[in-house]
Amino acid sequence: MVRSTCIKDAAIAAFGKQLESARRIGIITHTRPDGDAIGSSLAMLRFIRSRYPRVEECRILLDTSLPSSIEFILHEEDCTSIMVAAVLGAEPIGEYIAGCDLLVVLDMNTPSRCGEIESSLRNSKAPKVLIDHHMNPEAELFDPMFSTNELSSTCELLAGVLCALQGSDDIPFECCDPLLTGITTDTNNFANSVFPATLETVSLLLKRGARRDEILYSLYNSYPERRFRLMGRLLDSGLTITENGAAIMVLDSETSEAFGIEEGDTEGFVNIPLGIGRVRLSVFAKQDAGEYRISLRSKPGCSANALAVKYFQGGGHELASGGKIPFGPSVPTKDEILSLIIRYTDEFFQAQS
Repeated sequence: MVRSTCIKDAAIAAFGKQLESARRIGIITHTRPDGDAIGSSLAMLRFIRSRYPRVEECRILLDTSLPSSIEFILHEEDCTSIMVAAVLGAEPIGEYIAGCDLLVVLDMNTPSRCGEIESSLRNSKAPKVLIDHHMNPEAELFDPMFSTNELSSTCELLAGVLCALQGSDDIPFECCDPLLTGITTDTNNFANSVFPATLETVSLLLKRGARRDEILYSLYNSYPERRFRLMGRLLDSGLTITENGAAIMVLDSETSEAFGIEEGDTEGFVNIPLGIGRVRLSVFAKQDAGEYRISLRSKPGCSANALAVKYFQGGGHELASGGKIPFGPSVPTKDEILSLIIRYTDEFFQAQS
Protein backbone atom coordinates (compact mmCIF):
# COMPACT_ATOMS: atom_id res chain seq x y z
CA MET A 1 0.00 0.00 0.00
CA VAL A 2 1.29 3.47 -0.89
CA ARG A 3 2.09 5.45 2.25
CA SER A 4 0.88 9.05 2.46
CA THR A 5 3.67 11.62 2.55
CA CYS A 6 2.33 12.88 5.89
CA ILE A 7 3.25 9.55 7.53
CA LYS A 8 6.89 10.15 8.43
CA ASP A 9 9.18 7.48 9.88
CA ALA A 10 10.13 9.67 12.84
CA ALA A 11 6.49 10.36 13.66
CA ILE A 12 5.61 6.66 13.45
CA ALA A 13 8.53 5.81 15.75
CA ALA A 14 7.40 8.44 18.25
CA PHE A 15 3.77 7.26 18.16
CA GLY A 16 4.87 3.66 18.58
CA LYS A 17 6.88 4.54 21.69
CA GLN A 18 3.92 6.44 23.12
CA LEU A 19 1.66 3.44 22.62
CA GLU A 20 4.22 1.09 24.15
CA SER A 21 4.59 3.18 27.30
CA ALA A 22 0.97 4.28 27.77
CA ARG A 23 -1.21 2.63 30.38
CA ARG A 24 -4.38 4.72 30.01
CA ILE A 25 -5.43 6.03 26.60
CA GLY A 26 -8.31 8.23 25.49
CA ILE A 27 -9.54 8.27 21.88
CA ILE A 28 -11.41 11.48 21.03
CA THR A 29 -13.37 12.49 17.93
CA HIS A 30 -15.80 15.23 16.98
CA THR A 31 -19.30 15.84 18.28
CA ARG A 32 -22.16 14.21 16.37
CA PRO A 33 -19.79 11.55 15.05
CA ASP A 34 -20.26 10.19 11.55
CA GLY A 35 -19.04 6.99 9.94
CA ASP A 36 -15.48 8.22 9.52
CA ALA A 37 -15.24 9.44 13.11
CA ILE A 38 -16.66 6.24 14.60
CA GLY A 39 -14.89 3.95 12.12
CA SER A 40 -11.47 5.45 12.83
CA SER A 41 -12.09 5.51 16.58
CA LEU A 42 -13.15 1.86 16.68
CA ALA A 43 -10.26 0.76 14.48
CA MET A 44 -7.81 2.61 16.76
CA LEU A 45 -9.41 1.08 19.86
CA ARG A 46 -9.26 -2.45 18.47
CA PHE A 47 -5.70 -2.01 17.21
CA ILE A 48 -4.53 -0.88 20.66
CA ARG A 49 -6.47 -3.67 22.32
CA SER A 50 -4.90 -6.35 20.10
CA ARG A 51 -1.35 -5.01 19.71
CA TYR A 52 -0.55 -3.27 23.00
CA PRO A 53 -1.47 -5.59 25.90
CA ARG A 54 0.33 -3.38 28.42
CA VAL A 55 -2.36 -0.72 27.98
CA GLU A 56 -4.60 -1.15 31.01
CA GLU A 57 -7.50 1.00 29.86
CA CYS A 58 -8.47 2.51 26.50
CA ARG A 59 -11.75 4.28 25.85
CA ILE A 60 -13.49 6.21 23.11
CA LEU A 61 -14.69 9.55 24.46
CA LEU A 62 -17.64 11.16 22.69
CA ASP A 63 -19.53 14.38 23.22
CA THR A 64 -22.74 12.95 21.71
CA SER A 65 -23.85 9.40 20.97
CA LEU A 66 -23.17 7.77 17.64
CA PRO A 67 -26.20 7.60 15.30
CA SER A 68 -28.12 4.34 15.18
CA SER A 69 -27.22 3.96 11.48
CA ILE A 70 -23.59 3.26 12.46
CA GLU A 71 -24.21 1.01 15.47
CA PHE A 72 -23.93 -2.13 13.34
CA ILE A 73 -20.11 -1.97 13.43
CA LEU A 74 -20.00 -2.15 17.24
CA HIS A 75 -19.02 -5.38 18.97
CA GLU A 76 -20.29 -6.08 22.46
CA GLU A 77 -16.88 -5.41 23.98
CA ASP A 78 -16.69 -2.06 22.18
CA CYS A 79 -19.78 -0.75 23.98
CA THR A 80 -18.13 -0.99 27.40
CA SER A 81 -15.23 1.13 26.12
CA ILE A 82 -17.32 4.12 24.98
CA MET A 83 -18.09 7.10 27.22
CA VAL A 84 -20.57 9.76 26.06
CA ALA A 85 -20.72 13.20 27.69
CA ALA A 86 -24.35 13.71 26.67
CA VAL A 87 -25.24 10.58 28.66
CA LEU A 88 -22.78 10.62 31.58
CA GLY A 89 -22.12 14.36 31.81
CA ALA A 90 -18.87 16.13 31.05
CA GLU A 91 -17.34 15.55 34.52
CA PRO A 92 -16.69 11.76 34.24
CA ILE A 93 -15.16 12.33 30.80
CA GLY A 94 -12.93 15.06 32.22
CA GLU A 95 -11.84 12.81 35.09
CA TYR A 96 -10.94 10.03 32.67
CA ILE A 97 -8.94 12.39 30.46
CA ALA A 98 -7.12 13.79 33.49
CA GLY A 99 -5.84 10.29 34.23
CA CYS A 100 -4.71 9.52 30.68
CA ASP A 101 -1.06 9.38 29.66
CA LEU A 102 -1.89 9.47 25.93
CA LEU A 103 -4.73 11.02 23.90
CA VAL A 104 -5.38 10.06 20.26
CA VAL A 105 -7.48 12.64 18.42
CA LEU A 106 -9.21 11.49 15.23
CA ASP A 107 -11.15 13.14 12.41
CA MET A 108 -11.10 16.70 13.73
CA ASN A 109 -8.60 19.49 13.23
CA THR A 110 -9.22 21.38 16.47
CA PRO A 111 -10.54 20.61 19.98
CA SER A 112 -13.35 23.11 19.40
CA ARG A 113 -15.07 20.38 17.37
CA CYS A 114 -15.51 18.00 20.31
CA GLY A 115 -18.14 19.96 22.24
CA GLU A 116 -18.17 19.56 26.03
CA ILE A 117 -14.90 17.62 25.94
CA GLU A 118 -12.91 20.56 24.54
CA SER A 119 -11.67 22.08 27.79
CA SER A 120 -10.56 18.72 29.22
CA LEU A 121 -8.69 17.93 26.01
CA ARG A 122 -6.97 21.31 25.92
CA ASN A 123 -6.04 21.23 29.61
CA SER A 124 -4.65 17.69 29.61
CA LYS A 125 -0.88 17.40 30.08
CA ALA A 126 -0.82 14.05 28.28
CA PRO A 127 0.79 13.79 24.82
CA LYS A 128 -1.78 14.34 22.09
CA VAL A 129 -1.57 12.61 18.71
CA LEU A 130 -3.62 13.85 15.75
CA ILE A 131 -4.78 11.67 12.83
CA ASP A 132 -7.02 13.75 10.57
CA HIS A 133 -7.81 14.70 6.97
CA HIS A 134 -9.23 18.21 7.41
CA MET A 135 -7.57 21.48 6.51
CA ASN A 136 -5.89 23.88 8.96
CA PRO A 137 -5.15 21.64 11.99
CA GLU A 138 -4.34 23.30 15.30
CA ALA A 139 -0.84 21.90 14.93
CA GLU A 140 0.77 23.30 18.09
CA LEU A 141 -1.34 21.01 20.27
CA PHE A 142 -0.21 17.73 18.74
CA ASP A 143 2.99 15.69 18.57
CA PRO A 144 3.19 13.67 16.47
CA MET A 145 0.62 14.77 13.91
CA PHE A 146 -0.57 12.86 10.84
CA SER A 147 -2.57 15.35 8.82
CA THR A 148 -3.41 15.74 5.15
CA ASN A 149 -6.45 16.77 3.13
CA GLU A 150 -5.31 14.73 0.13
CA LEU A 151 -6.93 11.50 1.27
CA SER A 152 -10.58 10.47 1.22
CA SER A 153 -11.04 10.10 4.95
CA THR A 154 -9.43 9.75 8.33
CA CYS A 155 -10.03 6.01 8.04
CA GLU A 156 -7.90 5.86 4.90
CA LEU A 157 -5.14 7.80 6.64
CA LEU A 158 -5.39 5.65 9.77
CA ALA A 159 -5.05 2.49 7.68
CA GLY A 160 -1.69 3.81 6.50
CA VAL A 161 -0.65 4.70 10.04
CA LEU A 162 -1.55 1.23 11.34
CA CYS A 163 0.41 -0.44 8.54
CA ALA A 164 3.40 1.79 9.28
CA LEU A 165 3.24 0.95 12.99
CA GLN A 166 3.39 -2.75 12.12
CA GLY A 167 5.96 -2.35 9.38
CA SER A 168 3.82 -4.26 6.88
CA ASP A 169 0.53 -4.16 4.96
CA ASP A 170 -1.15 -6.31 7.57
CA ILE A 171 -4.11 -4.54 9.14
CA PRO A 172 -5.72 -6.63 11.90
CA PHE A 173 -8.97 -8.22 10.74
CA GLU A 174 -10.99 -6.63 13.53
CA CYS A 175 -10.05 -3.15 12.28
CA CYS A 176 -11.08 -3.71 8.68
CA ASP A 177 -14.87 -3.28 8.86
CA PRO A 178 -14.70 0.03 10.78
CA LEU A 179 -12.07 1.38 8.38
CA LEU A 180 -14.05 0.40 5.29
CA THR A 181 -17.21 1.86 6.82
CA GLY A 182 -15.53 5.22 7.35
CA ILE A 183 -14.07 5.32 3.85
CA THR A 184 -17.43 4.36 2.34
CA THR A 185 -19.43 7.02 4.18
CA ASP A 186 -16.93 9.85 3.72
CA THR A 187 -16.72 9.23 -0.03
CA ASN A 188 -20.52 8.96 -0.34
CA ASN A 189 -20.05 5.34 -1.43
CA PHE A 190 -17.06 6.23 -3.63
CA ALA A 191 -18.74 9.12 -5.42
CA ASN A 192 -16.48 11.83 -3.95
CA SER A 193 -12.84 12.33 -2.98
CA VAL A 194 -11.61 9.01 -4.35
CA PHE A 195 -7.89 8.84 -5.09
CA PRO A 196 -5.77 5.96 -6.42
CA ALA A 197 -4.52 5.39 -2.88
CA THR A 198 -8.13 5.11 -1.69
CA LEU A 199 -8.77 2.12 -3.92
CA GLU A 200 -5.46 0.53 -2.92
CA THR A 201 -6.44 0.85 0.74
CA VAL A 202 -9.89 -0.60 0.12
CA SER A 203 -8.36 -3.49 -1.82
CA LEU A 204 -6.13 -4.27 1.15
CA LEU A 205 -9.09 -4.14 3.55
CA LEU A 206 -11.07 -6.52 1.34
CA LYS A 207 -8.14 -8.92 1.16
CA ARG A 208 -7.92 -8.84 4.95
CA GLY A 209 -11.60 -9.78 5.26
CA ALA A 210 -13.65 -6.55 5.33
CA ARG A 211 -17.30 -7.42 4.69
CA ARG A 212 -18.23 -4.85 2.05
CA ASP A 213 -21.63 -6.39 1.15
CA GLU A 214 -22.75 -6.41 4.78
CA ILE A 215 -21.48 -2.85 5.29
CA LEU A 216 -23.33 -1.56 2.22
CA TYR A 217 -26.53 -3.29 3.27
CA SER A 218 -26.34 -1.84 6.77
CA LEU A 219 -25.50 1.66 5.54
CA TYR A 220 -27.87 2.01 2.59
CA ASN A 221 -30.58 -0.64 2.78
CA SER A 222 -31.61 -0.52 6.42
CA TYR A 223 -33.00 3.01 6.79
CA PRO A 224 -36.18 3.65 8.78
CA GLU A 225 -39.30 4.45 6.78
CA ARG A 226 -39.47 7.96 8.28
CA ARG A 227 -36.29 8.94 6.41
CA PHE A 228 -37.88 8.34 3.01
CA ARG A 229 -41.14 10.02 3.89
CA LEU A 230 -39.25 13.12 5.03
CA MET A 231 -37.03 12.98 1.94
CA GLY A 232 -40.13 12.95 -0.25
CA ARG A 233 -41.58 15.95 1.57
CA LEU A 234 -38.39 17.97 1.26
CA LEU A 235 -37.85 17.18 -2.41
CA ASP A 236 -41.48 17.84 -3.26
CA SER A 237 -42.12 21.09 -1.42
CA GLY A 238 -38.98 21.98 0.54
CA LEU A 239 -36.36 22.35 -2.19
CA THR A 240 -35.46 25.83 -3.46
CA ILE A 241 -33.06 26.27 -6.40
CA THR A 242 -31.75 29.77 -7.00
CA GLU A 243 -30.84 31.32 -10.34
CA ASN A 244 -27.18 30.90 -9.40
CA GLY A 245 -27.58 27.15 -9.02
CA ALA A 246 -27.75 26.86 -5.22
CA ALA A 247 -30.11 24.11 -4.05
CA ILE A 248 -31.36 24.77 -0.51
CA MET A 249 -33.37 22.63 1.90
CA VAL A 250 -34.29 23.83 5.40
CA LEU A 251 -35.51 21.38 8.04
CA ASP A 252 -36.98 22.95 11.17
CA SER A 253 -37.61 21.22 14.49
CA GLU A 254 -41.36 21.14 13.99
CA THR A 255 -41.04 19.10 10.81
CA SER A 256 -38.39 16.84 12.36
CA GLU A 257 -40.69 16.10 15.28
CA ALA A 258 -43.67 15.48 12.99
CA PHE A 259 -41.71 12.78 11.14
CA GLY A 260 -40.02 11.40 14.29
CA ILE A 261 -36.56 12.15 12.91
CA GLU A 262 -33.55 10.99 14.93
CA GLU A 263 -29.85 11.84 14.68
CA GLY A 264 -28.44 10.31 11.52
CA ASP A 265 -31.77 9.98 9.68
CA THR A 266 -30.95 12.88 7.34
CA GLU A 267 -27.39 11.74 6.57
CA GLY A 268 -26.69 12.25 2.87
CA PHE A 269 -29.71 14.46 2.13
CA VAL A 270 -27.37 17.29 1.12
CA ASN A 271 -25.93 15.19 -1.71
CA ILE A 272 -29.22 14.51 -3.50
CA PRO A 273 -29.73 17.89 -5.27
CA LEU A 274 -26.26 17.65 -6.85
CA GLY A 275 -27.82 15.19 -9.28
CA ILE A 276 -29.65 18.12 -10.90
CA GLY A 277 -27.68 19.45 -13.85
CA ARG A 278 -27.97 23.18 -13.11
CA VAL A 279 -27.18 22.82 -9.41
CA ARG A 280 -23.64 23.91 -8.50
CA LEU A 281 -24.03 23.94 -4.73
CA SER A 282 -26.27 22.14 -2.23
CA VAL A 283 -27.12 23.51 1.22
CA PHE A 284 -28.95 21.50 3.87
CA ALA A 285 -29.91 23.41 7.03
CA LYS A 286 -31.24 21.50 10.04
CA GLN A 287 -32.48 23.17 13.20
CA ASP A 288 -30.79 22.16 16.43
CA ALA A 289 -30.65 23.67 19.92
CA GLY A 290 -29.84 27.35 19.43
CA GLU A 291 -28.64 27.01 15.84
CA TYR A 292 -29.17 25.68 12.37
CA ARG A 293 -26.51 23.12 11.41
CA ILE A 294 -25.37 23.66 7.85
CA SER A 295 -24.13 20.94 5.47
CA LEU A 296 -22.60 22.05 2.18
CA ARG A 297 -21.68 20.08 -0.94
CA SER A 298 -20.53 21.49 -4.25
CA LYS A 299 -19.42 20.50 -7.73
CA PRO A 300 -15.87 21.16 -8.95
CA GLY A 301 -15.28 24.85 -9.56
CA CYS A 302 -17.40 25.91 -6.59
CA SER A 303 -15.81 25.91 -3.12
CA ALA A 304 -18.09 24.65 -0.37
CA ASN A 305 -15.25 25.29 2.06
CA ALA A 306 -14.90 28.98 1.11
CA LEU A 307 -18.64 29.49 1.58
CA ALA A 308 -18.61 27.72 4.95
CA VAL A 309 -15.70 29.80 6.23
CA LYS A 310 -17.09 33.15 5.08
CA TYR A 311 -20.75 32.80 6.04
CA PHE A 312 -21.32 29.81 8.34
CA GLN A 313 -18.51 29.84 10.94
CA GLY A 314 -17.30 26.50 9.60
CA GLY A 315 -15.10 24.80 7.05
CA GLY A 316 -13.98 21.39 5.92
CA HIS A 317 -13.05 20.25 2.43
CA GLU A 318 -13.16 22.01 -0.91
CA LEU A 319 -16.33 20.25 -2.05
CA ALA A 320 -17.77 19.12 1.31
CA SER A 321 -17.99 21.38 4.34
CA GLY A 322 -20.20 22.34 7.24
CA GLY A 323 -21.01 25.16 9.60
CA LYS A 324 -23.86 26.76 11.51
CA ILE A 325 -26.23 29.68 11.80
CA PRO A 326 -26.54 30.47 15.52
CA PHE A 327 -29.55 32.27 16.93
CA GLY A 328 -30.64 33.54 20.33
CA PRO A 329 -33.86 33.01 22.27
CA SER A 330 -35.93 34.34 19.35
CA VAL A 331 -36.06 31.37 16.97
CA PRO A 332 -36.10 32.43 13.31
CA THR A 333 -38.74 30.97 11.04
CA LYS A 334 -37.86 28.47 8.34
CA ASP A 335 -38.56 31.13 5.69
CA GLU A 336 -36.20 33.58 7.42
CA ILE A 337 -33.40 31.03 7.41
CA LEU A 338 -34.08 30.24 3.77
CA SER A 339 -33.95 33.93 2.84
CA LEU A 340 -30.68 34.34 4.73
CA ILE A 341 -29.05 31.38 2.96
CA ILE A 342 -30.27 32.65 -0.42
CA ARG A 343 -28.68 36.03 0.31
CA TYR A 344 -25.41 34.44 1.40
CA THR A 345 -25.17 32.18 -1.64
CA ASP A 346 -26.09 35.01 -4.02
CA GLU A 347 -23.37 37.21 -2.51
CA PHE A 348 -20.91 34.33 -2.73
CA PHE A 349 -21.58 33.61 -6.39
CA GLN A 350 -21.54 37.30 -7.31
CA ALA A 351 -18.10 37.62 -5.69
CA GLN A 352 -16.87 34.71 -7.80
CA SER A 353 -18.05 36.19 -11.10
